Amino acid sequence: MITSVKNPKVQRMRALQSRARERRAENAFVVEGVRLAEEALASGWPVRQTFYTRELDQRGQSILAALQVAGVAAEEISAEVMEACSDTKTPQGILLEVERRVAAMPASPGLVLILDGVSDPGNVGTLLRSAAAAGADAAVLAPGSADPFGPKVLRSGMGALFRLAVLELDWEHIRSLFAEHGLQAFIAEANRGIPFDQVDLTQKLAFIVGGETQGPSPAALASGAQPVHIPMPGQIESLNAATAGSLLLFEAVRQRRAAA
Repeated sequence: MITSVKNPKVQRMRALQSRARERRAENAFVVEGVRLAEEALASGWPVRQTFYTRELDQRGQSILAALQVAGVAAEEISAEVMEACSDTKTPQGILLEVERRVAAMPASPGLVLILDGVSDPGNVGTLLRSAAAAGADAAVLAPGSADPFGPKVLRSGMGALFRLAVLELDWEHIRSLFAEHGLQAFIAEANRGIPFDQVDLTQKLAFIVGGETQGPSPAALASGAQPVHIPMPGQIESLNAATAGSLLLFEAVRQRRAAA
């Protein structure tokens, strides 16, 4: 059993939890908790090592057994070490170091979500979750967006990262996607453009959702995307990025179901 937070394996796990630079350098990230561990296991993403505590529940024990059958190194750690490694207040007793995969854009995407400088991890995770739930083909994170492999994004995304092609691209490559795949791009703006429910969303398209405070970036505005807005008869100036993006995605779902 590992009982010291100074253990090199523990230090590595803590660094992967806390620093995006470390995750990129090591090409790995940490999955925490039973639910996300189940998602990682079902997805087939390579797991490099596992930490667990003896208090792990039956679901967690089943995950641990499957990982051990697959030859994944599993280390029992003390509750104190788990608390030091965890990004949550109440750890569930299991941490997985997972090898990061580089996603590819599907051959013929019909619905793509683009996050334009969405820096809040909770909003990024929620948008990825909504994109996966809406059946989007991919989500693209433009510069300035939160790391999709960070712990808060993973938790709020509820495993969406394992079910959706998630790419990190600059605007030059994003613009080339529009032409390459014949995607009509729409950009969400407050009080500008056509109401979102009056646009044909049954075509191949990409939605651009800007950051929480700055709104769309100059690069996004210069992309040639058509502005759309969400009418708000109440006394609120704007919606947050996660809410706006989710509404756009599911309006596309509604229209496509109606047209089917």
